[in-house]
Amino acid sequence: MDALNFQQDVIERSFDKPVLVDFWAPWCGPCRVLGPTIEQLAGEQSDRWELVKVNTEEEEDLARDYRIMSIPNVKLFYRGEVIGEFAGALPRASIIRWLDEHLPDDRKEELERILFEIQNAEMIDATSLEQFVASNPDMPEARLELARLLVLSEPTRAKELVEDIKLGHPLFESAEDVRLLAELNELEANGNPVGLELIKAREALENQENEAAIEAIIKAVGIDKSYQDDLPRRLAIALFHGWGPQHELTKQYRWQFDMALY
Repeated sequence: MDALNFQQDVIERSFDKPVLVDFWAPWCGPCRVLGPTIEQLAGEQSDRWELVKVNTEEEEDLARDYRIMSIPNVKLFYRGEVIGEFAGALPRASIIRWLDEHLPDDRKEELERILFEIQNAEMIDATSLEQFVASNPDMPEARLELARLLVLSEPTRAKELVEDIKLGHPLFESAEDVRLLAELNELEANGNPVGLELIKAREALENQENEAAIEAIIKAVGIDKSYQDDLPRRLAIALFHGWGPQHELTKQYRWQFDMALY
């Protein structure tokens, strides 16, 4: 492939469909490992992207233009620009995760729109998200968001939605937070003072009273952080993780949690 064909087959074509470019060379051992895997995936996912292979021995100018310092090097082009890349012979599962993360997807924009509408509505209504998940069951991020909405009212269903998000998956920590909140929902206090505080936290979360919830959880940590396999501690961390480090409640209560913990 010469520069003119690269312009046509990669740059121009990427305005219609993402193009994955595999920069390789015949003498490169890792290239010979990666190549068949990439080619197989290209056949399986031909509806999502196309593959172009560039022999850097024959196309030195292209390699120089795209700053190929080592091979194999894989770049993803979309609308004329590189939107993602990796180097080295990644295993198949890692490449699939990388593709899922970097491939443009109109469905992701639709999901963001639905979530924005839910977050800004006066009352939470998961109907539109339910319909989206039913139409796109292969999108773990959509199932995770639905699980987050349902975990306090339908904990069993929430756990089922994230069941296949296991260790090593980019969304694993968030899925673990859902499973933890489901555990809280199923908790029975039985008169235990820590359990009673956690029940208060659960009721507060159900009423979207997040500040009251974290206050009750921190109080539970202070009483016995090891209760139910460190459940109070794990719950606090899950809430801070879900809110993010810049959230007002994280900033306000993280130090109180640390003091109760230590």
